Amino acid sequence: MTKHQENITEVGVIGLGLMGCSIITALLVAGNKVIALAPIASDLENAHHKIQHNLQSANDHGFSKFTLDENLSRLIISDNYSDLKNCEIVMECVTENLEIKKQVYAQIENHIDVNAILTTNTSAIPITVLKDFVKYPNRFLGMHWAEPSYTTKFLEIICSSETDIKIAEYLYEMATKWGKEPTLVRKDIRGFITNRIMYAMYREAFFLVENGYATVEDVDRTCRNDGGHWMPFCGLFRYMDITGLPAYYTVMKDLFPTLSNQTTVPKLIENIAENGGKGILNGKGFYDYTPEEAKEWEKAYEEFAFEISRLSSKYPIDLIEKRLSKK
Repeated sequence: MTKHQENITEVGVIGLGLMGCSIITALLVAGNKVIALAPIASDLENAHHKIQHNLQSANDHGFSKFTLDENLSRLIISDNYSDLKNCEIVMECVTENLEIKKQVYAQIENHIDVNAILTTNTSAIPITVLKDFVKYPNRFLGMHWAEPSYTTKFLEIICSSETDIKIAEYLYEMATKWGKEPTLVRKDIRGFITNRIMYAMYREAFFLVENGYATVEDVDRTCRNDGGHWMPFCGLFRYMDITGLPAYYTVMKDLFPTLSNQTTVPKLIENIAENGGKGILNGKGFYDYTPEEAKEWEKAYEEFAFEISRLSSKYPIDLIEKRLSKK
């Protein structure tokens, strides 16, 4: 890893949809130069506006130490893969389609240095599957970002069976410099960490609604007012430590056997999706939305993302160590 300097100066991002533009914003706010590459023409039409909006929001909420112009000066939007030639890290953020990803990797590897790190932003496809599509699997990793990437500290870095662990650890260190509290998943598994936990919760939520125990509104209200309060502070295991570990042990004995273990997609979401429902994008989801309501929900979520990030930053993962070190 002698080629890599202490600070990354040039990062490539391929795929300029919602997630790609969000990741680009996070990288710019962290001070990187970004080559934003659009594999499809429509990305070129909308990407600059999306990224500028994100950057302006970051500035408005005090999430960037750079001005809007300074951040934009480090951004190059292109459709030419040869512009990736000087990138030390390249992040693929295209749609979750194996064939498309395979084609994009071939294009990328025709132009980047053999020492450059190649990553994929995927939320479900195992890295062990995707690594077979690249020339140098030792430098290939997953990077699972959250939306909005420029407000949350979340980032999963996932190894395949052939990933060089030193490269993974280097990427982990870089992520901390980008303001993240990353997780290094050393052994690949479908869904990684957060999605396995979240989808187990989704499954139980569908079970409760489809079997008449609660409404969609009931489930959302419960999640907001219980886990939504303490999870940003400490996570699952620490919460059990803080609030009484033996009680959880006792409850699990009786509750675990009753939880849903359904392996098929719930009919509730299947019916909505197959009838064209896209949530706030077209006003049809688990709730119905007028165009005005959809716009306000999107705006409110952006505001909340900044506020919850600001609050959780007061309680970092090493909070107690810092407090005790001052005594």
